[in-house]
Amino acid sequence: MWQKLTSLENLFNAYCAASKGKRSKPDVARFEFNLEENIFNLQLELVTGSYQHGSYHSFYIHDPKKRLISAASFKDRVVHHALCNLIEPLYERKFIYDTYANRVGKGTHRALDRCTQYLRRFPYYLQLDLRQYFPSIDHEILINILAEEIRDQKVLALCEEILKSGVGVLHDEYQMIYFPGDDLFALNRPRGLPIGNLTSQFWANVYLNKLDHFIKRKLKCPGYIRYVDDMLLFANSKTELHEIWAAVVSFLAGLRLTVHQRQSQPTPSAHGVTFLGFRCFPTHRRLKRVKAVYGRRKIKEAWARVGNGELSFEDFSHRLQSWINHAQHGDTWGLRQSILSEIDILSDGGSFEGIADFHKNL
Repeated sequence: MWQKLTSLENLFNAYCAASKGKRSKPDVARFEFNLEENIFNLQLELVTGSYQHGSYHSFYIHDPKKRLISAASFKDRVVHHALCNLIEPLYERKFIYDTYANRVGKGTHRALDRCTQYLRRFPYYLQLDLRQYFPSIDHEILINILAEEIRDQKVLALCEEILKSGVGVLHDEYQMIYFPGDDLFALNRPRGLPIGNLTSQFWANVYLNKLDHFIKRKLKCPGYIRYVDDMLLFANSKTELHEIWAAVVSFLAGLRLTVHQRQSQPTPSAHGVTFLGFRCFPTHRRLKRVKAVYGRRKIKEAWARVGNGELSFEDFSHRLQSWINHAQHGDTWGLRQSILSEIDILSDGGSFEGIADFHKNL
């Protein structure tokens, strides 16, 4: 496995994946300028054991929730892709069907469709949202989980090196929670996965994989969906969901995780559920209000930049089409028409070649 990971073919494929859509970025361009030499040097570092993960550049985004994003150097991102190329297939066949984040053929919109199916099928649901998920992930527990499947010690050592690089990155984002049996050293347990790493996204799925199987196989929950740390459980009665909730909370404590308890109440499916930016009902689906407001503002700002010559019309049309493609997964025809009328996009003298496409997609 280590030989495959450090092969020139795998490292080059990792470079291609890491640079996709980002070749104009300065750090990517510098790596590509001496691509062959950099790939060989990276292989040598890995093979000789001299590779050390670098530091992170951290910044906050508001999308619309405030999040601390930590960006690794491009060389380190190539290593992340090289590692995931090898270990993702090991776990893909172990994941349950209804976990949708960061998986080929899954994603947000398929999770929403599944949510609608379950809302129509079951009278009650329970929504679970984990507190401080990425800052709370315990490194020792994660390494033990990975070691159950990864038997190559060099590959496991690389996982530990990447994990070690993230120690302290999310320190200020974590509020200490003590669990039964904790001592004074619990405060210093290495924890946290930097939000922004490809490995972090993948390991976030791995960390909760046993919970997924526990819910489906042990608790026999008839309907279950997970997208990263956002979970929906469906059943035929409130009593059944209360029993499942108690068992899940107990299981999560073994992973040093907790849920937002005030939000964890069985609810009639007819009342709808807010999930992945939409308000889902058995009969229809609306874009969440804050998402609609945010999308409207960003589109109007981008349109103003077109008028000022700061943004090309082609780039704007790509952004607008991307938002429309997302919004049309809900009943948002009126919202889309309203936004297009506000920016007066159709009064551009016919210069916009994509008008017909927009009408078609509305």
